[in-house]
Amino acid sequence: MIRLFKYAKPFKFLVAAVVLLVFLQTMADLYLPTLMSDIIDKGVMRGDTGVILSTGGSMLVVAGLGGLAAVLSSFLSAKVAVGFGRILRNEVFSHVSSFSEKEIDQFGTATLITRSTNDITQIQNVVIMMLRMMISAPFMAIGGIMLALSKDRALTLVFVVAMPILALVIGFIASKGLPRFRKIQVKIDRVNLVLREKLTGIRVIRAFNQTRYERQRFDEANRDLTDNYIKINRIMAFMMPSMMLVMNVTALAILWFGMIRIDSGSMGMGALVAFTQYSMQIMFSMVMLSMMFIMVPRAQAAAVRVLEILDAQPDIKDPQSPVKTSLNRGYVEFRNVTFHYAGAEAPAISNVSFSAGPGEVTAIIGSTGAGKSTILNLIPRFYDTISGEVLVDGVDVRKWSLESLRHKIGYVPQKPVLFSGSIEDNLRYGRESANASDLSKAAEIAQASDFITEFERGYVHQISQGGTNLSGGQKQRLSIARALVRNPEIYLFDDSFSALDFKTDSKLRTALKPVTREATVILVAQRVGTVIDADRIVVMEEGKVAGIGTHQELLANCPVYREIVLSQLSEEEIA
Repeated sequence: MIRLFKYAKPFKFLVAAVVLLVFLQTMADLYLPTLMSDIIDKGVMRGDTGVILSTGGSMLVVAGLGGLAAVLSSFLSAKVAVGFGRILRNEVFSHVSSFSEKEIDQFGTATLITRSTNDITQIQNVVIMMLRMMISAPFMAIGGIMLALSKDRALTLVFVVAMPILALVIGFIASKGLPRFRKIQVKIDRVNLVLREKLTGIRVIRAFNQTRYERQRFDEANRDLTDNYIKINRIMAFMMPSMMLVMNVTALAILWFGMIRIDSGSMGMGALVAFTQYSMQIMFSMVMLSMMFIMVPRAQAAAVRVLEILDAQPDIKDPQSPVKTSLNRGYVEFRNVTFHYAGAEAPAISNVSFSAGPGEVTAIIGSTGAGKSTILNLIPRFYDTISGEVLVDGVDVRKWSLESLRHKIGYVPQKPVLFSGSIEDNLRYGRESANASDLSKAAEIAQASDFITEFERGYVHQISQGGTNLSGGQKQRLSIARALVRNPEIYLFDDSFSALDFKTDSKLRTALKPVTREATVILVAQRVGTVIDADRIVVMEEGKVAGIGTHQELLANCPVYREIVLSQLSEEEIA
């Protein structure tokens, strides 16, 4: 957890101010019992009203200054903690943004969300406590002991017995609670995972009448989390009564032996009152430290999880000396490429070789799981090859900077992703500098302008989270329009026409031809009708290239392609 404190460096002057204010507050609290002792011994016992009034006035001033210092230290410590949390969240978000698909798959979306929110909040709360309690408690304990000794050395023997007992109680409870706090974070991850799967897959769950089963899954995860919280609270519930018992017995012992000291004339009444207050301050400082023993292990568990993210090195990153330019434009080539996903027994694609150039449409077709989408994912370096090379403009993609490489590409994913905001904002995601004419032209080519103009606010129409207020075909067309706005050198369409009817599909592909005349187009499709006019068709079968050629060439020479065609078209349509 100490490693994370570097994110508090921008607030070092505020931290120094908090330390000073907490010190002043603690000194004020420690001085008050001495003033009370003077009022009793020098004022009340002697009947001196002047001493009572003057010392009482001093008490009010000291208490006021202590209260002011407490308010300011609380405000500044909260400001430091919130700022620290903001910087840490930004750092985690930035680091996660650099993750490849491999790291995201490794951690899982649910745990990344939990660690970026709940875990950082846990750390943030402890920072507030540490800025105040960890500074105040030592000052108060040391100062209280010194002032108690100044009042009566013999009576401090009570602490020699009480303090070890209190320390043992705190240590025992902390040792029992720490493992539970670590488990809590894992249980929260589990609840978040089940909830996320429930929300994202709600239609499938309802379609298969699995609502009861999913409720049971969530109930089990929720009950597991609840049971852990109950066990922790049971341990914590034992702590406060135990500490209060030790404190009350200590106070009783101080009063008992203190009265004996007063009867013998070795101690004054005011000194006993002050000593009692100092003893409570010392014990209270131990309580504050015990609170830290509760919170710090929990924050430590959270810090370990956050550091796991920050320590994870992205599998895909920029080369030390990236290529800056190339004479070629939009040329893509696969040379004997093999790739398999982490944990997979067999490669997703094996020994794949083909090329795609500007002004050409290269289509990839094959059965489900044949490796079509995997091929597209390797071009913008969502993943890196296991062996072989993927080249863009004659240069291995691993030698390009990620920004330069991806700037060349307009990618339309298999599952269209839209963001909360207006249609205009989503289209400009492709190119922020695009003007209204660029957006309108792209929407028209993508066959999206008709439904956009039907909206009352047109391009300013607000899209709900995930595009839930749009149909699948509308989302797909907007996703295509976004890529067109980018005006890239390479277009990657990952089964991006699947939600379109045949008429719209045909019109869109016809409209794309003049726009993509100088660009490289690589599209993945399931429909033969989508790929039939492609300049080059790559047929995939079980991760391997089964054939490359035009529609007519493959019909004659590739049994796999002919089987796909016959499954979709009649003999008359083929002829």
